[in-house]
Amino acid sequence: MPEYVILLTVPGLRRQDLAHMPRLAALTTGGDQAELAPTFPAVTCTVQSSITTGTPPSEHGVIANGFYWRDRQAVEMWTTPNECVDRPQIWDTLHEQAPGVTSAVWFPLHTKHCGADYVCLPAPVHNPDGSESLWCYTKPEMLYGDFLAKLGHFPLMNYWGPMSNIKSTEWIVSSAIQAAEQFKPNFFYLYMQHLDYAPQKFGPDSPEARQALVDLDRETGRLVDGFAAAYGDAKPLWLVASEYVITAVDHVVYPNRLLRDAGLLTVKEVDGGELIDFAASRAWALADHQFSHIFVRDQDAATIKEVRALFEGLEGVAEVFEPKNAPQYDLNHERSGELVVVSESNSWQAYYWWNDDARAPKFARSVDIHRKPGYDPVEMFFDPATRGIPLDATLVKGSHGAPANDAAQRGVLLSSQKGVFVEGPTADTDVAEIVLRQFGL
Repeated sequence: MPEYVILLTVPGLRRQDLAHMPRLAALTTGGDQAELAPTFPAVTCTVQSSITTGTPPSEHGVIANGFYWRDRQAVEMWTTPNECVDRPQIWDTLHEQAPGVTSAVWFPLHTKHCGADYVCLPAPVHNPDGSESLWCYTKPEMLYGDFLAKLGHFPLMNYWGPMSNIKSTEWIVSSAIQAAEQFKPNFFYLYMQHLDYAPQKFGPDSPEARQALVDLDRETGRLVDGFAAAYGDAKPLWLVASEYVITAVDHVVYPNRLLRDAGLLTVKEVDGGELIDFAASRAWALADHQFSHIFVRDQDAATIKEVRALFEGLEGVAEVFEPKNAPQYDLNHERSGELVVVSESNSWQAYYWWNDDARAPKFARSVDIHRKPGYDPVEMFFDPATRGIPLDATLVKGSHGAPANDAAQRGVLLSSQKGVFVEGPTADTDVAEIVLRQFGL
């Protein structure tokens, strides 16, 4: 039974990618390998919560990368702290059932204020003038000061957006090695996000995506070497799980424009642009990669029927369902929309609601992940000529989130030792059990 377990979640990792990642391949060649099916929706926050709780979104409540809080008619994207996860996570179970076993959590979403012993994730300070100051939330609180002295600020500008690159991963790896040397946690969970960028921007089989594999493999090797030195004679068990697979897309659906044209979505004028009026709209969509939650005012049955008819049979749409009537997706939670619209594997859904780009809100042309009520991968396409983000969703070449209905939409689970798990089809909700079993639980 290993004394130390390291879990890496790597979004976008596919089995065939190991051919371009010699360090990761060497780490896991002697271990187990299984096909890994992500939870639906196959997006960051949902899958990470499924991996760490061992439960589906109907139980843990993380139904997308953001939430619509009906009581205050507000959308919150990417910022919700750990309290939004409704079920105990791996580190909580370890504390309860294996006293003395310590945990570290590095950069997964929704881990601010979580129960792990050591935590690090981006938490920029939002200043009164609207600017941001670089910072990270750490536990212990003073830990970021130690990282700052040795590594400088976490390069948030390289973590997402037009300047996304390997520098953010380099900082994550360096700080994780420093934490491993200082604390030697028994369980260490790291989110390695680098493969998210190029496959969405250029396509999953593009030369840029291939280079991303090379770059991430280099940092994976540095992490393995650093942890080997930190843990000494103890040989940690390594588990590597893809969160989801990114598929090539050549089509985009605009659910909010459809709802607006049907007279269901209402906008209001703010600073020369249009915003969704959540209170006045009969229906609107929180679009997130390859799916949308459609929120229907007062859960009106006639409106639900009207919205369903609007999307069923539409090009790029694979399915429209009510979570309460679709147990196969385990998405029936009070935070879910009244309807969910699912994309075909070659299509994705953009959050845009304006029909005239001149009426778009100011934040639409900027990197502003918190104010946009939906996910916007077009933020990666900064236009130097306009010094802003173009409003052209067709630029995006890769996406994820749809149900993993075939092998091309499923990732891989790897281990560094043999006999850790059964080499067969595996769900992401099985990962927590695999980890806990290593500690005798």
